[in-house]
Amino acid sequence: MADRPALGFIGMGIMGAPMARNLLKAGFGVTVWNRTRSKAEALTVDGATLAGSPAEVAARSEIVMACVTNSSDVEEVVLGRGGVVEGAAPGSVLVDHSTISPAVSRSVAAKLAERGIAMLDAPVSGGDIGAQAGTLAIMVGGEPDVFERCQAVLDAMGKTIVHVGPSGAGQVVKACNQVAGGLNLLALAEAVALARRSGVDPEKMLEVVGAGAAGSWMISNLGPRALRSDFAPGFMVELMQKDLRLALGAADASHTPLPGTALVHQLFQVLEATGRGREGTQALVDAVAALTGESWGRGGA
Repeated sequence: MADRPALGFIGMGIMGAPMARNLLKAGFGVTVWNRTRSKAEALTVDGATLAGSPAEVAARSEIVMACVTNSSDVEEVVLGRGGVVEGAAPGSVLVDHSTISPAVSRSVAAKLAERGIAMLDAPVSGGDIGAQAGTLAIMVGGEPDVFERCQAVLDAMGKTIVHVGPSGAGQVVKACNQVAGGLNLLALAEAVALARRSGVDPEKMLEVVGAGAAGSWMISNLGPRALRSDFAPGFMVELMQKDLRLALGAADASHTPLPGTALVHQLFQVLEATGRGREGTQALVDAVAALTGESWGRGGA
């Protein structure tokens, strides 16, 4: 494979678009496609080439990346009519950055392997901030030699890139990430609620707590947004719910009790039930506040 392999990118959402831009900034040629064409067209200003289908992306690329919403979306853009499988050459690689079921990821990889196409499941963490800055954490499942072939490409989008095991392992680790992330969000929401109801400035509370042993990415990055009632999504509640359902499904399959994760899932359900599923996950502070009878803030979502 050439030092600068031709790349493709499918899915120009909150995460995919900045990830593709970072590949372009790194000097890679990138062909892009999105179901809503205008979102892909926006990348042509940065030097991307527009394709008419996932199959066309694959035909022009040695490595194709995808970042779409759920398991069925991956199956459609990869294996469906006009999908990657129809355009990809033997020896090419699909790197799936979507967060989906580990079982579906392994199934898609097996079907691609029948055509001589390799696949890595490589979900990401870091939100829109990490996607824009190129500092994502990327957890990768698949064959080690395929991972090595794609390392330089992944380096252009992430800061911490770890091969975590065979096919599907990346998705399992992403489920673990969402479990930890959800519980960190709950910790943030409860700390804010306690500070407010105890007459302490929650902004000052977050400043000192965030600098100590209880600090977290959620406290440092989402805490200030929540206090401003800025609920614009870096990562939407409805997508977090999708990920938590995957985590709880994996827990069910492995007979692993996740009581905290189940609680967080139900609290996000409160937000969805009141029409706030497309707000950022920091809106969880309002779901916890509602338990105290406080009126909910509405921000910039």
